[in-house]
Amino acid sequence: MDYNAGSGAKRLTRSEDRWVGGVCGGLADYFGLDPVLVRVLFVASMLLPGPQVMLYVILWFVMPDVRA
Repeated sequence: MDYNAGSGAKRLTRSEDRWVGGVCGGLADYFGLDPVLVRVLFVASMLLPGPQVMLYVILWFVMPDVRA
């Protein structure tokens, strides 16, 4: 049962506007940002040390698909 249906609550889902997994598009939709900006920020973050790719893959599996 979907408790968010009709309540107007925002859900973090992977977007149909996807290049790889829809994670950046879904984050952009959730926060009201341009998907290209989120993608650029993600790619720029790759220059810093950290678990960016691992976080992306985890979100890919954890975030529900908007098409489902």
